[in-house]
Amino acid sequence: METRVAVLAVIVREDAAVTALNDLLHQYGSYIIGRMGIPYRQRGVNIISVALDAPQDVISALSGKLGRLPGITAKTVYAPETL
Repeated sequence: METRVAVLAVIVREDAAVTALNDLLHQYGSYIIGRMGIPYRQRGVNIISVALDAPQDVISALSGKLGRLPGITAKTVYAPETL
């Protein structure tokens, strides 16, 4: 199955959503290359970037599930397909 490289940008505005967010990331852990989280205390948010190498439908599914969590915003950027 062909995979894509992508970065998922996640903004966390609600601390109550963190457990569900971590559960989803754990479920998709086999596709995760790495992740970095930055707390931005002055604005009361956390910024997380997740690097993925996965089939496009898997990346879309994860992004959609994360985006449906209350207090979470998620957007995906794909690398060119010619990698």
